[in-house]
Amino acid sequence: MLETIRQIFTETFLGIPLSRFAMAMGMLFVGLLAKKLVGQFFIRVLFPLAGRTRGDYDNRALAALRKPAELLVFIGGLALAFELLRLPTEPVNLAFGGEALVRILVTFSIAWALFNLVDVIDLLLRSWSGKTETDLDDQLAPFIRKALRVFIVAMAVLMVIQNLGYSISGLLASLGIGGLAVALAARDTLANVFGSIMILLDRPFRLGDWIKTGDLEGTVEEVGFRSTKIRTFAKTLISVPNSVIANQAINNYSRMPKRRIKLTVGLTYDTGPERMRQAVEGIRELLRTHPAIDQDFWLVNFTDFGPSSLDIMVYCFTRTTVWGEYLDARQDLCLKIMELLEEMGLEIAFPSRTIYLQHKEGDMEPATAEERGR
Repeated sequence: MLETIRQIFTETFLGIPLSRFAMAMGMLFVGLLAKKLVGQFFIRVLFPLAGRTRGDYDNRALAALRKPAELLVFIGGLALAFELLRLPTEPVNLAFGGEALVRILVTFSIAWALFNLVDVIDLLLRSWSGKTETDLDDQLAPFIRKALRVFIVAMAVLMVIQNLGYSISGLLASLGIGGLAVALAARDTLANVFGSIMILLDRPFRLGDWIKTGDLEGTVEEVGFRSTKIRTFAKTLISVPNSVIANQAINNYSRMPKRRIKLTVGLTYDTGPERMRQAVEGIRELLRTHPAIDQDFWLVNFTDFGPSSLDIMVYCFTRTTVWGEYLDARQDLCLKIMELLEEMGLEIAFPSRTIYLQHKEGDMEPATAEERGR
């Protein structure tokens, strides 16, 4: 029986003794066994160690690497099996085919591991974006995840083509020329994409912010990779290319810590200096005691001799930035100023004009009330 087995193993197939095929099969079995052992090492040793840490990143990384690592170990057994077979190079170069298969599988396993690790990078980016105040960078994480995966797949395909014996230099040159043509044809689209990246990185506004850029004013509803959608106060929706927004000044009203009130109170010219001082001090006292007025900074001063009034500047800020609450506070302040001036017996001036009528040469007198009314 041993002689029979020896004779069988001395037989050849494709010029290779069957004994080598047996050793190669044994090496494949060893590779499968090693693959199983590596999987158990991840499950029984590495995962419990990672479970003791606080973060979830190491668990995700090990889960991403487990299957590619098992495949890589099996590929090692496959490579040793091809080495034991010593495949012939004539008349067909079978050895090159075996080496190419091993290189392709190694490329695939590494690309698989990197492809899975993108999830860990995505988790890091989402954790970072969750700590920021803006919602815009939440859209950056999916973009980076997709871009990295496309890059990994493209590089893996190029490596496979090279492992098959084809030169990729001509392909890269063709892609460079084609990419240049595409870039020239789609320069506006690329400008919008880069504009969206600058918006996401610079974060000049958040979703829901009230902004004004150029002649456009409204609230931000969506930031895409080509355009930003702004809802105007007329309830129309306008899509603005991101390249335009990135190159314009942006006035973000929602970032105001408080809202400004700037008034000019005009009193009639028959108001005396002392009563003017009393009016200024009375308005100052109103601001000191008004609950809606911010006390960090405000001004009340007699500033100008206007064309038809003595002007008092009132400059202050409200504590709230909500538009409706601001209008209520402004209205209440104006009414209180009117009540104060009425109690003091002062009149608010209105635009007026005195007309002089000339009856004869060198003799001029103001027009009567009846004449001014005509």
